[in-house]
Amino acid sequence: MNPPTADRAVRRAGILLVAYGAAAPAGDKALELFTRRVRGEFPECPARWAFTSDLLRGRMAAAGKKADSVCKALLRMAFERYSHVAVQSLHLVSGAEYEALRVEVDKAGAEGGPERISLGFPLLHGEEDVAEAAAALLAHLPAEREADEPVVFVGHGGKQEWAYSALERAVSARDGHILIGTLSRDREAEKIIKRLRALRPPKDADAKRRRVWLLPLLALIGKHAIEDIAGENAHSWRGRIEAAGFSCRALLRGTAECEGFVRIWLNHLRAAMERFDYENA
Repeated sequence: MNPPTADRAVRRAGILLVAYGAAAPAGDKALELFTRRVRGEFPECPARWAFTSDLLRGRMAAAGKKADSVCKALLRMAFERYSHVAVQSLHLVSGAEYEALRVEVDKAGAEGGPERISLGFPLLHGEEDVAEAAAALLAHLPAEREADEPVVFVGHGGKQEWAYSALERAVSARDGHILIGTLSRDREAEKIIKRLRALRPPKDADAKRRRVWLLPLLALIGKHAIEDIAGENAHSWRGRIEAAGFSCRALLRGTAECEGFVRIWLNHLRAAMERFDYENA
């Protein structure tokens, strides 16, 4: 993408990055790393963040951190003379939260936002994304994991079950001991535990005390990862896996910290920016 110049129709182009919000120091660090990657790829376009969670925006504001909603951020950018803005979120799939983001973008456009707003796709948008994400997931595995130790990734879940199924199929083709669960019913803990029991352990392993690795399939580390997935309580995924007789080791690391996943989001951002027709805008 060529940077806009004074003799072109685009007066000022910018980037708006979107996340649910940062509820933990690890999340803040991931946002900083992602911002650096975006600025390195698109040095000619200023980038800023907006957050979709009302609760987390309130907490961030109370802590003295800038925390605009998507609509407010876009209106602010229009006031600052940004004519074209590419919006890229850290959503995994095109589910309810992504559709709510689309509504916010449309609202900003209707209320006097930038002349052109281009929304980038979520991480898993098509077959090519699934293949790249599968490779990223394999590169994201714990270095200490021993051969044949099961690894369970846990995402939000929702209506886009096809994406989780497609990703698991792509990963399983190379490592059959990787399972993908979700916080929703489709791939809830009990279903994944049943599948863990069905996995054949190494001949010299104790099936009941076999170590299971647990990782979030979430962009940022927040409440879901800390409490619902890795929490030391009976209701968390970790607690349920241990109650089933397995040894469980949780590793809190978000996908926004993984280069392979970041590269996919950056590709979608680049495509969103390329949808701007600089010569004829």
